[in-house]
Amino acid sequence: MEITHDFTKVDEILTSYGMQQAYLIAIMQDIQTEYHYLPKEILEYISEKLELSIAKVYSVATFYENFSLEPKGKYILRICDGTACHVRKSIPILERLRKELNLSAHKTTTDDMLFTLETVSCLGACGLAPVMTLNDTVHPAMTPDKAMELLTSIRENDSVDSLETASSSNDMKETGGKNNE
Repeated sequence: MEITHDFTKVDEILTSYGMQQAYLIAIMQDIQTEYHYLPKEILEYISEKLELSIAKVYSVATFYENFSLEPKGKYILRICDGTACHVRKSIPILERLRKELNLSAHKTTTDDMLFTLETVSCLGACGLAPVMTLNDTVHPAMTPDKAMELLTSIRENDSVDSLETASSSNDMKETGGKNNE
């Protein structure tokens, strides 16, 4: 399945940095925040707009570990496996999440694109071990059960958000796009 992208948001990001080559990393960070990864088509577009070779753009995208060329889920879970977290049992947390989400070391994103599960070498919060992050929010002293509670909470909140969005959309259709408040 080929994904096509609307470049309006990309143009806004490029313009916010004055179309300057010197801001390539910041531009890529903003694009990744928007799309949860760096799509090939958008990297090619950036290359063209900033008058940089595609090789230069890809070299930056692949040099930095935080950039991803693969789509990621709406919620990115990172399990620390640094020494402090490892000895305090971060691996059982990872294994439980993988089992619950039907993921593996090779398949890290759920089919519904809701979750991506990754391991990191160290999150720099050793005193709080074992640590997990959810979209960069640190969750300290995790256990497999606490991880499951967090997952349940995310799913419930995401379902409520989806229902509210669908309800809002249906309300707009029923009123012909007019707000009846």
